[in-house]
Amino acid sequence: MSALPPAEAHELEEGLAFAPRYDAQGLIVCITVEAATKDVLMVAYMNELALSKTIETGVAHYWSRSRQSLWRKGDTSGQVQKVVSLEVDCDQDALLLSVEPGGDGKACHTGRKSCFYRRLDPSSGRLVLEN
Repeated sequence: MSALPPAEAHELEEGLAFAPRYDAQGLIVCITVEAATKDVLMVAYMNELALSKTIETGVAHYWSRSRQSLWRKGDTSGQVQKVVSLEVDCDQDALLLSVEPGGDGKACHTGRKSCFYRRLDPSSGRLVLEN
């Protein structure tokens, strides 16, 4: 993304117009958290269609980069994510989605609640399983 002129940057950062800024591939990063606990569940991407479907239906939709297709979270797993709120960062190139997870609440394709189930141990430089 190129730098914006100061007046446009100010309006983007301080104004009330929703103006998501997609990257060169037409994607915007989306951090998804569980509304009740604020636990980070996953990081995914949305394109314009996924974002509009999410807003329209109140259910999280993402863009699968590997399958190059729209993906409604929970279609195959039953882990539908009901949107509680959608926030955008200061320069509108990242989204924060708060959701009520459906099913048994697991968001990761590995069967875990969160995709963030490993932590780096700085002393060994190795990953440690969290859950």
